[in-house]
Formats: sequence, C-alpha cells, structure tokens
Amino acid sequence: MVKIGVVGYGYWGKNLVRNFSQLKEVQIVCVADKNSKNIDLLRVNHPGINSTQDMMDIIKDPGIDAVVVATPAISHFEVAKLCLENKKHVFVEKPLALTVEDGEELVRLSRKNKRIMMVGHLMEYHPAVRKLKEYIVNGDLGEIYYLYSQRVNLGKVRIDENALWSLAPHDISMILFLLDSYPEEVSATGESYLNKKIEDVIFFTLRFPSRIIAHIHVSWLDPDKIRKLTVVGSRKMAVFDDMSLHEKIKIFDKGVPSHDALSLRFGDIHIPALDASEPLKNECQHFIECIREGREPLSNGADGLRVLKILCMAQKSLKAGGKPFRLS
Repeated sequence: MVKIGVVGYGYWGKNLVRNFSQLKEVQIVCVADKNSKNIDLLRVNHPGINSTQDMMDIIKDPGIDAVVVATPAISHFEVAKLCLENKKHVFVEKPLALTVEDGEELVRLSRKNKRIMMVGHLMEYHPAVRKLKEYIVNGDLGEIYYLYSQRVNLGKVRIDENALWSLAPHDISMILFLLDSYPEEVSATGESYLNKKIEDVIFFTLRFPSRIIAHIHVSWLDPDKIRKLTVVGSRKMAVFDDMSLHEKIKIFDKGVPSHDALSLRFGDIHIPALDASEPLKNECQHFIECIREGREPLSNGADGLRVLKILCMAQKSLKAGGKPFRLS
C-alpha cells in the first residue's frame, strides 16, 4: 500500500484526489489546502480522508510515502523542494517550475535523495496520443513534415499566468513525446486583450533538426473549444481531436512523397479503435507503479525540465516581439 498526501484541493486537485482514491493499492492519508472552503468541499466529497490547512502536516509525516502537488504554478518549486528534502516521492502538476534553474534544482534533489519525481504531462498518458505515436514510430505516416495544434476556448481567464504557461505545456509535452526529438529553435508571438500584462492568445513555433515544424496556438479568448493536433506525413496524415467522443483519431490515407511533388494520393479515412481508459487515471496509476517498482516515470523530472526550457524560451521570444531563440 502506497500512502500519499495531496497538497492543493482546487480545480485540478479535486480530479487528482478522485482518481488516486479509486486505486486499490493507494491510501490518501491527508489533503492540505489553505482555503477553508476547499477543505469543506473535501469533507463532503471524501468524508474518510483527513484534511489540514498546513501542508507541513503532510510533508513532515513519516507515514506518508509520496506527495501530490496540485497548487498554483508559482508555488510548485517551493512545495516540491520541501517534499524532496523530506524524502518524499513527488508528483507535481505542470509546469515543473517557472525557471530553468528551479527545475534543475528539483531534478538534482530527486536524484540525490533517490526519490521518484513525476510531472503531470497528462497527454503522454492519453490512449489516443499513444496510438498516434505507434503510427509515427511504425512509419505508417511516412516522413513527418509538420504538426500543428490548437488548445483554445472561451475562458477560464487566468490572472496569475498567461495562456502559454497555462495551456501550452500539454501540447509541448505531447509533441516531444510523439517525435522523440527536441527542437533547436522557438519563436512566439501573442497579445494581451483582456489584461494588459497577461497574454490571452499566443502562437508559437518549434523547429526541429530534422526540418519538422510544430506550430501551437493557445488561447482562452476564442469562440470554440478546440483540442486538436494535426500530423502531416509523406504517406498519411492524422488528426487527433480530443473533443470528439467516438472518433478521437482519424488517419487520412493522403500523402505526397517528398521526392515527387506531382504524385498526390487520396485514399480512405481510417478510425482506429482505442483503449477507453481515462488519461488522468492512467497517469496516477503510472506514478504508483513507478514507486512500487522503483523505476523512472515516463514524464520524469528530465521530461519536465525539457518542457520547462521550451516554455522559458518561448516566453523570452514573446517579450522580444517574436524573435526566434536557439535552444541548447
């Protein structure tokens, strides 16, 4: 039995507590939240789970094996650092931290204290994304030319972080997972319409050494709720639509070989069968399995750090009016 504590019972913390509480090999010992209203809601939803308004009650508890950090992003580093210093395994929601230096410190601490650190890159545990990776790895799509993703809707308007930090970690981690490659350049443009200091809409581009381009559009100021990724290859093309209930992936038998621009091919559309499991439950289960088996998570600290470096460089480009920056 893995005994865990959860710090943060806000919007996403509720989902994490629900999923971890459904795992047979897990006991949620305690949930911490500074907000008394959140604690009251926890007692209604999970009357059997202890609660506290002081996270140190969890972090200092020798009977707790692991801590789930679901606090606002600005506190991820502070809370995760305290957990690792107290020899707890850590699941921290995205992003890992807000600076590369802080992210590197967390990775160093997890290795020094030999503790599992996993970052909540949810899309890496999505059955549709894993199926899409199979198509790419097996060469079914041919040579990958480019990708583009949209993660937009009207609301929830954030006042503590811009659309890049709030929404883009999902798409960045998903694209890195699919391509198993790291970009060499990033550029970003955006604008602040609702709040002069916080960008509501952002477009940014990742350029990979293999000439693959990935373009990402994130915003909470859009008429439609869209969660979509398109992958264009030389043999076939794929669309992952997370808003679709029954056709999350469509494989289009259309392609253009790079050596023959006049040879266009139009074929059928294939909709593959997918595992119906919930991505968040898969993610939570993976964290527990890694603790029990002593193995590195798929979205480990190094994975979180890779995403963090891209976020920081995209933010730098955003403030420089879209100037491209090289990634080391």
